[in-house]
Amino acid sequence: MTNKNRYEQGVSMNLFLTFVKFHNTDNHNIINNMGREIKFSLVYRDMWQSSGKYVPTVAQLKEVAPAIIEMGCFDRVETNGGAFEQVNLLFGENPNRAVREWTAPFHKAGIQTHMLERGLNALRMNPVPADVRELMYKVKHAQGTDISRSFCGLNDHRNLRLSVEYAKKGGMISQVALSITNSPVHTVEYYMGVVDKVVGYGCDEICLKDMAGIGRPSFLAELTSQIKKKYPHIKVQYHGHSGPGFSPASMLEVARAGADYLDVAVEPLSWGKVHPDVITIREMLKADGFKVKDLNMNAYMDVRALTQKFIDDFLGYWIDPNNSHMSSLLVGCGLPGGMMGSMMADLKGFHGAVNASLRAQGKPELSLDQLMVMLFQEVEYVWPRLGYPPLVTPFSQYVKNTALMNLMALLKGQPRWTTIDKDTWNMILGKMGKLPGELAPEIVALAKEKGLEFYTGNPQDAFPNELDKFRQIMKDEGWDCGQDDEELFELAMHERQYRDYKSGVAKERFNKDLEAAKAKAGAPIVVERPVVEMPKFDVDDIVRKYPDAVPVQAPVKGQLLWQYDVDDASAAPVAGTEVEAGKPCGYVQTYYGMEEILPAVSGRVVAVCARQGAMVVKGEIVAFVVK
Repeated sequence: MTNKNRYEQGVSMNLFLTFVKFHNTDNHNIINNMGREIKFSLVYRDMWQSSGKYVPTVAQLKEVAPAIIEMGCFDRVETNGGAFEQVNLLFGENPNRAVREWTAPFHKAGIQTHMLERGLNALRMNPVPADVRELMYKVKHAQGTDISRSFCGLNDHRNLRLSVEYAKKGGMISQVALSITNSPVHTVEYYMGVVDKVVGYGCDEICLKDMAGIGRPSFLAELTSQIKKKYPHIKVQYHGHSGPGFSPASMLEVARAGADYLDVAVEPLSWGKVHPDVITIREMLKADGFKVKDLNMNAYMDVRALTQKFIDDFLGYWIDPNNSHMSSLLVGCGLPGGMMGSMMADLKGFHGAVNASLRAQGKPELSLDQLMVMLFQEVEYVWPRLGYPPLVTPFSQYVKNTALMNLMALLKGQPRWTTIDKDTWNMILGKMGKLPGELAPEIVALAKEKGLEFYTGNPQDAFPNELDKFRQIMKDEGWDCGQDDEELFELAMHERQYRDYKSGVAKERFNKDLEAAKAKAGAPIVVERPVVEMPKFDVDDIVRKYPDAVPVQAPVKGQLLWQYDVDDASAAPVAGTEVEAGKPCGYVQTYYGMEEILPAVSGRVVAVCARQGAMVVKGEIVAFVVK
C-alpha cells in the first residue's frame, strides 16, 4: 500500500469516526450494543389488569404456564401483585394458593417471577402500616416471588425506603420503579435524584414505569444512559404501555442506551392500551444488532389460543373493547390508557346533567365528543396546578376527578375548584408524600381559607402498626395464621375481602355476578334499575327544580350499597336525609374492595336515583344533594 493510499485510508477512517461520534449517536450505540443481550419479561398479570376486571383463575394460570415456558424467550414473568390478590378473594378463592401454584412452574424452569406493589399502599389503594408491609415481603418470597417492583405514585423516596429494606430483608430482589411522566418538573435530573436515594437504600434494580406510555423516547434513553453510567451494577427494566403509540420507539431507545430487560405482552391482549407484543419487539431488536432469545412460535400460538379461551370462558365479559384501541389523544392529557374506559363512563354519567344545565341556561347542548375534548383540556389545566403528580393510580384518578368537577362547575357558571374530594385534599396537603411540583397559589389560598394544614412529615408515621390487632382477630375467629403467616397477611392487607372470602359471601357474589354477565352477553351495557318501586327522576326536572343541585356519583363500577350488609332494596336514603361533604353516604363493592361514595357538598338529599344492591357504572349519578 502506498503512503498516499495509507493517508487517504487514514483520513477516511478519521472522518468516519468523527461522523459516528458527533453526528450519529444512534449508529454509535448500535456499534457498542452489537451482540449485547436484551431480556424479556412477560407481564401476564398486567395484560389482564390493564384490560378488564378480573385475571385468570389459578386453574387457568396453571394451564397456560407450560406454554409460556415453552416459548423460550422469557427470563422473567410478572405473576402477581397489584390487584391480583384482591381478584382471587373476589372469586372466593385463596390468593395464597394462587401465588404459590402460579409461580412454581416458572421457578422449576429457572424463570424469575416478579410482583408489583405500591410502596406506602403496598397491595391496596390506601396506606398500609409498616409491620404489615414488612410481612408482605416475607410471605411473597416464601410463596415463590423473586422480585418486588415497588413504586410510589409521587416518586417520594421516603415511601420507597421501607420497600427496599423490607424486600432485601425478606430475601427478594428489590426493584424500584420510577413513575414516568412528561412535564417541566419531571426532568432527568429529577429522576436521578430519586435514583440516588433508592440506590443508597440498597435497591438492586430500577424500572422505568411508563404507565401512560407518554415518556418521550429520547428522554427515556437519556435517563437510562445516566443510570447505567452512574450505577453500572444496577439492572434497568422498561415497562411502557402502548396507548399513545410511543412504546416501540421507546423500547428501541432504552435498549440502545443500556437497558437490560423489556416488558412485553402477547396476543390477543397486546397493543391497544396494554403493552407491545413480544414478536414485534424481538424482531426490532434483532434487526438492530442485539442478541435476543429464540421464540418458539408453536408455543406462542398455544399461549395466544389459551388466552383467547380464557376470554371466551368468562373473563371477556369484563374487558372494555376500547382497550384494544390506541389513541394519540392520550399524548396531550397524559392519562394512563386504562383510564379511557372509566373516563368515558364518567362523561356518559355527566352528559345528561350537563346538557340539562345548559338548556336551563339557554345555552346550546354539547356532544359527548365535545365534552371529552373539554375534559382533556381541563386535565391539562388542572395537572400543573396540583403540583404535577405522576398520572398513575391513585393520583391519576384524583386529577381526573378534580378536572371533571371543575368542568361541571364551569358549565353551570360556577368557579373552578368548587369541589375537591377528601382524597385529593390529602394528596394536596402532602399526607401521601411530597408533590413533584409547586401548588398553584389559588390552591394554597383555598387550603388556608378552609383551615387545612400542610403535612411535611414522613407519610408512614401516620399509620401505626396493626399486626397484633389482626393476630388477635385470627385467634378470636378461630382462623389459622397459615404457612409463613400468609393468612394473617391477607386479613391485615384486605380485611373486608378476606372476611367475605372466609364466609363464602365472595364466591356467592361472584357467581351471581357471572350469571348476570352471561345473561347480558351480546346486549347493550345498561345500568340495572330498581326491582322495587322507587320514585322516577328526570334529570331535567331536578335541574329545573333545584338549579344548585350537586350530583352524587358512583366513584367506580360495581354494586351500590347504601348500607353495609343490608339486603333490603329500600335501604337507600330518603329525600331530606342530611349528608356531609367528604363523609361517606354509601359504598360501591368493586373487584378490589369497597369504595366510599363521598358527597361533594354538605346538604340534604333531594333525589335518589339507584336502589340498594343495584349495579352502577363509574360516574353514574346515584343521588342529588342541595346545600
